[in-house]
Amino acid sequence: MKTAITELFGIEHPIIQGGMHYVGFAEMAAAVSNAGGLGTITALTQKTPEDLANEIARCKDMTDKPFAVNITFLPTVNAPDYPAIVKTIIEGGVRVVETAGRNPTQVMPFLKDAGIKVIHKCTSVRHSLKAQEIGCDAVSVDGFECGGHPGEDDVPNMILLPRAADELEIPFVSSGGQADGRSLVASMAMGASGMNMGTRFIATKEAPVHQNVKDAIVAASELDTRLVMRPLRNTERVMTNDAVEELLKKERELGDKLKFEDIIEQVAGVYPRIMKDGDMDAGAWSCGMVVGLINDIPSCQELVDRIMGEANEIITSRLSGSLA
Repeated sequence: MKTAITELFGIEHPIIQGGMHYVGFAEMAAAVSNAGGLGTITALTQKTPEDLANEIARCKDMTDKPFAVNITFLPTVNAPDYPAIVKTIIEGGVRVVETAGRNPTQVMPFLKDAGIKVIHKCTSVRHSLKAQEIGCDAVSVDGFECGGHPGEDDVPNMILLPRAADELEIPFVSSGGQADGRSLVASMAMGASGMNMGTRFIATKEAPVHQNVKDAIVAASELDTRLVMRPLRNTERVMTNDAVEELLKKERELGDKLKFEDIIEQVAGVYPRIMKDGDMDAGAWSCGMVVGLINDIPSCQELVDRIMGEANEIITSRLSGSLA
């Protein structure tokens, strides 16, 4: 399938694996890229720029296909060494960067001078237009369904994607609720040139996470995610568990007096315990409503092949057959 996204990134299929904390290691990125999509290493999961350089090198040993590195710009007092991270990405010969969080203006000149293509994750049309204005080559439009941070507007993809198509000149992919061939065809019908999947790629054989995490995703329904940190205007969609329900109880009890320090036990530093150790009640971890559509744990190749096969059948048979 040829789209603006496959042409832009030099990939076979318009499927991107988004950056995910303690999931986006070289194994994950390489498996997706080898399957014809665009895999992504998560920079901030690596403790130092040197560790990131090693991870990029490891990925290059596993695939000769394009892959991306995600840089998330966090609103924090002790910011990561972003200049060193960008330098590492450039020196590592990475050709695609996925940016997320705050506006990536500070790093754009360096990335563009190095010939790197940039796709920025956005949760609104206005943020997408800003990304276009500062020179991003594409955007990932994240609807309210997505795992992680859906923004504060609460606009689902059935509305957000056509709105983005109406306004944007650069290509975009859908993100949030994407799982199969139906997702891809629907996204393209609404103007996207591909789709970004996060949660769906965690439930694959190659995903370097504990089996308990994969099993939890398969067992969950679309009713098993929660929105946390809404009072702090830092909303995150997560899988429900005992820690999350305790967090929500604190939010209800403290109301507008809630501070981040009140819930730090449930949200800070929990990812290694969950993703590596399989402690499913350790805290809040990002997960999309798409769990309701995930029923198995295939290899990345099997998943991508299935998606493209389904998409082809929908376009060539079901949809064309309904034309009078």
